[in-house]
Amino acid sequence: MVQWPRVAIVGGGIAGLAAAVRLCGQPVHVEVFEARRRLGGRAGSYWDAPSQQWVDHCQHVAMGCCTHYLDFAHRTGIAAGLRRDGTLHFFGPRSSRVDVHAAPLWPAPLHLAPSLGRLRYLSRRERYRIATALLQLARQAGHAADETNSMRAWLVRHRQSPRAMDLFWAPVLVSALSETLDRMAVAAARQVFVEGFLAHRSAYEVLLPVVSLAELYDQLVPEHLSGYQVRLHRGARIRRVAADAHGRPQLVWGDGLSQVFDRVVLAVPWRQTRELLEESTVQLVPELVAASRLEPVPISAVHLWFDRPFTPLRHAVLVGRQSQWLFHRTATDEGDVTAAAGHHYQVVISASRDLAARGAADVLAIVLADLRAVWPAVADARLIRWRLITQREAVFSMSPGAASARPDQATAVPWLYLAGDWTRTGWPATMEGAVRSGYGAAHRVLTSLGLPTPPPVRELPRGCLVRWWIGQQTFAP
Repeated sequence: MVQWPRVAIVGGGIAGLAAAVRLCGQPVHVEVFEARRRLGGRAGSYWDAPSQQWVDHCQHVAMGCCTHYLDFAHRTGIAAGLRRDGTLHFFGPRSSRVDVHAAPLWPAPLHLAPSLGRLRYLSRRERYRIATALLQLARQAGHAADETNSMRAWLVRHRQSPRAMDLFWAPVLVSALSETLDRMAVAAARQVFVEGFLAHRSAYEVLLPVVSLAELYDQLVPEHLSGYQVRLHRGARIRRVAADAHGRPQLVWGDGLSQVFDRVVLAVPWRQTRELLEESTVQLVPELVAASRLEPVPISAVHLWFDRPFTPLRHAVLVGRQSQWLFHRTATDEGDVTAAAGHHYQVVISASRDLAARGAADVLAIVLADLRAVWPAVADARLIRWRLITQREAVFSMSPGAASARPDQATAVPWLYLAGDWTRTGWPATMEGAVRSGYGAAHRVLTSLGLPTPPPVRELPRGCLVRWWIGQQTFAP
């Protein structure tokens, strides 16, 4: 009887789960080890007693361009828990609202041009220069300066006014990359605009969960994996991953017990990877030393429960304010609202370093002032309760030079593979990047075992005009 190879995945976040999903149906035994009691990693929830519901720590958003994440969602059944919206609601100065959506009959990359023209809080000259810079950015592929210069410096060279930076470029890029313009690499900013807004008519559309992240990643995905006999170990804290006397990888627990596998996928944050490996192994993977220097960036979420709604919108982009995105989960998702539960809104602030020195009450005051400036009805609503949650190492900084510090999923150690949005995926620290890393690690594991690999995930097709202006394929998966 042929014994299948055994693959251990250390880490039950989206990257580790994606690796397991990609290995489903292949002739391998897969086991996932997660130190926490719940799966999903940073895409997690907490139990809110007043509303008797799971509340996500921070809103997670995917886009139509996230082809690998969508493949993962459809395979696991979580796609039914996602809602796709084709209109983005921007609120600029003086509460001017612009609904951004693809214009009928306009091909990519011009499909959003009419919406750009409606940004009346920018002058005609600013809008013209933004459009010109966007097209120049799209055509600027592979420049060495993309990885050494900041996006703000690039915008200055391309005659973008401070207002254009604050009211157009920053709202899009800071929320997408969780980094400020003066700290982000040009190549990363280009990837956001090309893949997310220019390459395909539906690429910009947002996908939001209509159920909690706990239900998606701690219930539905595990149910899918269990159907393929993938073993899931919650609360399994691994102390060390090392080779045994025969050179086979083994997982070692705190009590000294160990378990031998044929391949190991480390799907943990970059700062934890080196801690799990022996120094002799780390010396064989010098990329881990470079990766350990990646800078973490915080993201803050302010949860607010009011006694009444002040907008029916499910989401909104707040332009030129400290608060960046507003999400309204009780708009359609949670049915009747009780007095104790209240109407739940969430304000997300990416790259929230500046909030670290402020007290929670000061942050609340800033957020409420932002909301009142956009929706005066907030002043008449009673705030029942609130909560500030900051994930201090939510993502890694897409700063100049960061791309070269990201390792591949394969390593020089024959049995060791890496997964995580911080590995080399061609994408920033997003759910799409996490899934791509998991799929990439699984592909390399199967190849190393001499086993057939699943067909690649299809990218969004590019039309003739996009191929002529931007190219067929710009970013590697």
